[in-house]
Amino acid sequence: MSYTEDVAKKINELLEKNYDAQKGFVNSSEHVDNTNLKTYFKSKAAEREKFADELKREIISFGEKPIDSGSITGDMHRTWMNIKSALSSNDEEAILEEVQRGEEASLEDYNEILEETSLPESTKAMITRQRNAIKNSVNNAKRYEHIVS
Repeated sequence: MSYTEDVAKKINELLEKNYDAQKGFVNSSEHVDNTNLKTYFKSKAAEREKFADELKREIISFGEKPIDSGSITGDMHRTWMNIKSALSSNDEEAILEEVQRGEEASLEDYNEILEETSLPESTKAMITRQRNAIKNSVNNAKRYEHIVS
């Protein structure tokens, strides 16, 4: 596998996980009544859609083909499936907890790819920026805990 194929493969993995996260946030926003939570989830869905667009452009810049949709299997899928379980009870606290878990898993995924020393600087900068936004999201989600508890 060539260098660009290897980098594109890793970015495609992040892209797939961003698709999953975006769908999870949309789903969560549809199952909460609290206006603040609904707005938060919608803004996070839009942010993940933006991240996906940036990742797609980066993959294309390597001359590779980005994937078209999220995963059916894998850790992120299982994480977001837990949200569906929480949604069945419409328990806003459980939904927020599952979203928090999903964001923490995303943070780990971003940290793993950033440990890759062969990333081009521009790619590393973009992924670092996205990772930092997710890290802020993990911290900000704690603000919403008092709303639902």
